[in-house]
Amino acid sequence: MSQPTATILILIISALSILLMLIRPKNLPEVYWVGAGATLLVVLRLIPVRLAGKAIAEGSDVYFFLIGMMLLSALARDNGVFDWVAARSIQAARGSCGKLFAIIYGVGTIVTICMSNDATAVVLTPAVLAAVRKSKAQPLPFLFACAMIANAASFVLPISNPANLVVFHEGMPPLGRWLASFLLPSLLSIGATFLVLRWYFREDVCFDFTGDSETVELKPEGRMVLYGLALVVVVLLVMSSLNKDLGLPTCIAALCVTAAVCFRNKSNPLPLAKEISWATLGLVAALFVIVDAVENIGALRVMEAALHRAEAMGPYLGSLVTSFVVAVGNNLLNNLPLGLLAGGTLTATHTHGLMANAVLIGVDLGPNLSVTGSLATILWLLALRKENIEVSAMDFLKVGAIAMPVALVASMAGVFAMHAIFPTL
Repeated sequence: MSQPTATILILIISALSILLMLIRPKNLPEVYWVGAGATLLVVLRLIPVRLAGKAIAEGSDVYFFLIGMMLLSALARDNGVFDWVAARSIQAARGSCGKLFAIIYGVGTIVTICMSNDATAVVLTPAVLAAVRKSKAQPLPFLFACAMIANAASFVLPISNPANLVVFHEGMPPLGRWLASFLLPSLLSIGATFLVLRWYFREDVCFDFTGDSETVELKPEGRMVLYGLALVVVVLLVMSSLNKDLGLPTCIAALCVTAAVCFRNKSNPLPLAKEISWATLGLVAALFVIVDAVENIGALRVMEAALHRAEAMGPYLGSLVTSFVVAVGNNLLNNLPLGLLAGGTLTATHTHGLMANAVLIGVDLGPNLSVTGSLATILWLLALRKENIEVSAMDFLKVGAIAMPVALVASMAGVFAMHAIFPTL
């Protein structure tokens, strides 16, 4: 097979796989479409088996991280932690929808920071919905709060979003440097998104609700899970400060917490293995293969050239344009494949500082534009459909078209401010 033909086939198969992943014909899981594309690339010898295996192996840190966070999320859900948090939020609001919105947004922020955006979008959302329905408040503002904060707060810490591990998989900054670079931009992103949502849903949250809130007590095993989560966060912060990979420590810490809780409950830990979304792990592995194939036909050279053109605009304008291009690109490709490509480009060009920070913020915040931006948002949408709540792509876009650009500009203003104070960032 000639090189031009192989290049065209790789592009067609890769683009078609990602497109089918986004639109999910016949509601088949995303992994089927991306996995079929990756398999076809190997079968047609468009990527050697050895390179495909190497690409899959390169994602080991991400797989371990996802396994750990899935286990922790399942433990928290099964032991009533999320139900307890949602019920306490209703009680603390004292009948005020405005207070409830702020509380739910704050809870979503904490869950995202400590347990990743997937936990907020997929696990916290059903608990919030159940609690809000009992209060008889309009659920949509609170559900959007879960979806939007899952991305808006996803770069407070390296562990707040698996995409962070993807973008910086070969050069994760130490925790101190990370916080110096992203803490202020994250706070501005969180604040800007809150203000946009509060304004957009102002008519839905300006009144009091009258429904009775159910008292939910956190059982001893639930408290044990909470203590375990706190311990995991401390472990990950320590590992991050030492500039170590986060995936394996996350997985080991989660397994230890799982073993302790199961011993406390005298329960079999094996059923928890079903709570791990192996399909999601397969999806990520297949994406690594597809992205590696695209990189091998020169996609990195194209992205490197685009990055150099952005740099020629000047540090501030260039990084701002880059963040917007990456943010919008998320919604065409999904943030995982785009994050993989962006991370490879940063590594190949040895790019640091403003431009690298702009890329990460674009990858993390971009999914707030549309439902196709990230897997977490897609899963959030599916979780709502199971509860007979329909949020159309246009409904999400109407909110995202305001929230995402505002938060992105605010975050980049924070990046510029920190760079002015600390030029070496």
